[in-house]
Order: sequence, then structure tokens, then C-alpha cells
Amino acid sequence: MGFDDGVAVLGEADALVEVLLDLGVSHQDIEEPLRLARQVLDDRTTREALERAVAELVRDMGEITGGIDLPRYPGASRAVARWFPLYVFAGALPHVRAYHRARGVSDDVSRRTLVDIGRGVAVHRRWHGTGGIMTARWLSLHLRGEIYQLGRLQFQRGTIPQGLGESVAPAGLRAGDPALWLHVPDFMGPLTPDRCDRSLARAREFFAAHYPEEPYRAVLCGSWLLDPQLKRYLPAESNIVRFQERFVVRPLEEPNDMTPVRFVFGSTQVELAELPRRNAVERAVVEHLEGGGHWYGGEGWFLWEGAGEGVGEVEGVGEGRSGR
Repeated sequence: MGFDDGVAVLGEADALVEVLLDLGVSHQDIEEPLRLARQVLDDRTTREALERAVAELVRDMGEITGGIDLPRYPGASRAVARWFPLYVFAGALPHVRAYHRARGVSDDVSRRTLVDIGRGVAVHRRWHGTGGIMTARWLSLHLRGEIYQLGRLQFQRGTIPQGLGESVAPAGLRAGDPALWLHVPDFMGPLTPDRCDRSLARAREFFAAHYPEEPYRAVLCGSWLLDPQLKRYLPAESNIVRFQERFVVRPLEEPNDMTPVRFVFGSTQVELAELPRRNAVERAVVEHLEGGGHWYGGEGWFLWEGAGEGVGEVEGVGEGRSGR
């Protein structure tokens, strides 16, 4: 399969629209990349850069890299620059689908994973008021077979980092062992325990079937949602607190105040006093900062239910909620 197979779709309006819809791009954000695509194909330097970027994205497909940085758009058009990563993703799509088929990944899982590209466009619009892609490295994981959307949650193939090595040692694990990183995507509704349980059950079955050479025993998460301070403000039955209780949590040491602000409110460009306080989470994020506190986030882990021996003796594991 040559790289022209995917890149050529930019010159076919009907086909490009179908690709953009397959990638979850909303209707309001289809017209502009459709209109600008011809500029990419007609400029030799830009087209060559696009082909190089597609080749870089799909090289060693399936290898765990943690994401890759795409080559930059070489032109001067700011509008085209906003959409250039999306054109790269569109050009790579035939290779991605071929990889998924070779791994036995269902069309449904493939589609639901790749529509995260459209979520990236929506985030760009929420932040900047225009369509585009500003998280190309993150989204490269979805194209390279490193992340899959399985129900409410996303799961990224990876390993246990050095920072968690001491924490996981009592469970018979060590830094460098295979592990799945769990991510909680936006725009997917409440993070209820039942939805998490179903997603985790799917993930355990999925990776055992499609990546049997990678024996995943541990699930990891690094997130503002795991900041233990949230328990001061939220009721014990809240979805976030119950989510935290699945993990053995290691609080992070460096403050990162704007991360919860960005995820909860969609912007960091508003004064704290002007932010809404419509629910317990919004009130917690704002009032903690107004009171002089800082948000740090946390890294956590748990074992799949039944994985290993003596798991129930490790704090936070084997309490009925492990296995998410």
C-alpha cells in the first residue's frame, strides 16, 4: 500500500467528506478543511511534506512509542497549518485500517477509537474559536494502534514507569513491566462505576485477544482526577471519589493548578472569580485555589481482578472495585 493511496483522498471531495465523518469531525468543521485541501495537493512542497508525515506516522505501526511529533506544515497559510495534522490523519487512514484488520480489531472498536480525532477538533474550537488540531502527538497514538476506546474509557499500551516501581513491588511488579494506561476522555458523559466496570471488562478481553504477547496485569492512570485533595470537597458517593478508590495512588509533587481548571471549565483564560460554580466539582476546583491551595494530581495503579497472588494484601487493591 503506497502513501498516495491515502493522500489522494484530499482531491476527491465526496471521499474526503466521508473520511472526515469517519474521523468524527462535526459538520460545522468539514467545509473549511474540504475547501483548503486542494492547496495542499497543488503545492509540491506541501504535498511532499504531507507524504513524509504520513510515512512517519505509520512507520513501525503498532510499536509502543508514546506518540510521535509530526513534521511541520512548510507553508505560510495559518488556516492550512491548523488543518495539516488532520490531512495527515486522513492520509494514514488506509494504513490504520489495514493494521486493525491484521490484529483482528473489530470495525466498531476501530471507528470508536478514531472518532477521537473529531474530539480533538472540538477541543481546538472550544479553546480557539476555530476548527483545527492542536493535539497531534496525542492523537498519533490512536492512529498507531497504541490507544483504543473501549466503552467509557480509553486504554493505552505501555509500561510501568520508574516512579511507580516501589509502589507496585508488593504486587510482584516492577518498572518496565507491561501496563495499560487508562484515560478518561471528554464529552462522554458521567464517569459512573458501572460504566467504568463495563469498560474495564471489555479492555481485559480485548487486549488478551488482540495483543496476547503483551501480558497486562496492571492498569495505571495519571490524572488530576487522582488528586487526593478532591476527597475534602466531594461526597464519598461521588463518581470521582469512587474512581479514585480503585487505585493505589501516589500524589504528584509538582503543582499543576491549571489542569483541573482546563478540564472542568474548558479554558484557563478566565479569572477564577468569574468561573461558574454549578456543581460540587466546579466549586471544589475554584474554591481550593481561591483559598491558596494548589492542585497536584496523582498517579495510581491497580491489578486486574484475580491477577497475581496476595493481591488483596496490597492497600487499595482487591476491595471489590479493583478491575474497575
